[in-house]
Amino acid sequence: MSKTSDPQTPIDLAELSEDTLAIAEAQPTPNNVHARDKNPYRGSGTEDDPYIVEFHHNDPRNPYNFPIARRWLYTAIATISVLAVTLTSAAYTGSAIEVKEEFGASTEVFATGVAVYVLGFAVGPCMWAPLGELYGRRIWFIVTHIGAIAFMAGSAGANSMTTLIIFRFITGVFAASPLTNSGGIIADLFPSSERGTGLALFSCAPSIGPPLGPIIGGFISESVGWRWVQGVCALFTFTIFVVGCFLMPETYAPVILSKEAARLSRQTGDIYRSRIQADSGKKSPRQVFAHALKRPWQLLFVEPIIFIISVYLSILYGTLYMFLGAFPIVYQEERGWGEGIGGLSFVGMMVGMIIGLGYLVAFDVSYRKKGDNQPPEARLPPALVGSVCIPIGMFSFAWTTFPSIHWSASITLSSLFGFGMVLEFVSLLNYIIDAYVIYAASALAATAMMRSFFGTAFPLFTSKMYHGLGVHWASSIPAFLTLVCMPFTFWLIRKGPEIRMKCKYAKEAAKILAELQETD
Repeated sequence: MSKTSDPQTPIDLAELSEDTLAIAEAQPTPNNVHARDKNPYRGSGTEDDPYIVEFHHNDPRNPYNFPIARRWLYTAIATISVLAVTLTSAAYTGSAIEVKEEFGASTEVFATGVAVYVLGFAVGPCMWAPLGELYGRRIWFIVTHIGAIAFMAGSAGANSMTTLIIFRFITGVFAASPLTNSGGIIADLFPSSERGTGLALFSCAPSIGPPLGPIIGGFISESVGWRWVQGVCALFTFTIFVVGCFLMPETYAPVILSKEAARLSRQTGDIYRSRIQADSGKKSPRQVFAHALKRPWQLLFVEPIIFIISVYLSILYGTLYMFLGAFPIVYQEERGWGEGIGGLSFVGMMVGMIIGLGYLVAFDVSYRKKGDNQPPEARLPPALVGSVCIPIGMFSFAWTTFPSIHWSASITLSSLFGFGMVLEFVSLLNYIIDAYVIYAASALAATAMMRSFFGTAFPLFTSKMYHGLGVHWASSIPAFLTLVCMPFTFWLIRKGPEIRMKCKYAKEAAKILAELQETD
């Protein structure tokens, strides 16, 4: 066993990501004296030398060994749950006229309903990520979906703007769970070389949900009223919840093995521990939770790679939510479109995202052909394409929104932003997972928190900025920001290995992963 498993240097359970845990737990148990005692696990069954419960070769309990059809079913459930909660964040914007008329709210107050929902996305990961590492995926899938559905339904019955805003914030906090734990579920189910397509689907869902929401919300609001927008979102999320409750098992390897160890201990009276429990020493869940709670902030402000990626993705995410308020100004105020037809202005962006997903699936095929053990930078070629497409699409959109220019021009050009955004998000999030391995969950939580703060802030000033500067210059400001960020991806491909070796957590993650792979 590598030195990382020495009892004198315990590994914090919360520090181990799904990828590394699967590597650590999936080692075949060697033949030893306990095999003669008909006990397949190493150890003596005492407190000082417990039996070590681990997956065996081709163990059916190992999520990597689930039938492929089941793994893709669970991936679909996890991905659609993300789509449901992100769609809900934006469907609300399709009912702007009705909500403002009923409650006498200003445009800025109405936009707060979007902002606080996304603020919940920033608050939620602080809780759901470490709790998922302690108690597994399934329990928090159930608990958080119940909470989100309850407050979505409560939003449909809100009798004041204040109540609606508060309920949407609480909904966002619960809805953050799929954003954090669904990626973990996919990592639980597929080894690194096989998870590209699954993670591409997962990463696209938060991008496709916001432009899809206004399309659906606009037509529902025009047809049956704004309350049914919230009601339909609650019903959609409830459907995913029911399917997940009946079909989705626990997928987190440490929890599966810990439960098996507890079961064997009760049945036999001997002491059983999972390998990760044994390596973690005697840290209490409270200590592990507190440590996990701090780590995303440490990564965000100590690791330059995490900070720069987070800033770039946050600008893109904030711009996406800015467009939720900008498109109604461009197409409903400037061109006189209704809410239903106005929602269709997001189709161009959404089509671009879908094309981007197809591009990523094709890239993943070529990536897998190159085999395992590729450097994290091998994930980045699509990001190069995206970094060029985004500013081109945004500047083109900004200066083709004149009412004298046919609407199809600006909507078609907005697809370049959607295409590039998906390429950037998927490539950079995959890069983080590969570069930080055992700290991937915390690194992803760090990026999720920062971009959610940007997604909260941008809608709050969208209306004033567009009415003050005009549509063209207001749309150009975020385009200039993405232009400034464009060289970053080129720099990361060229200097990434050198920079990672100077980053404390990235260097440590690479070292521990190498040691674990040596024991395979």
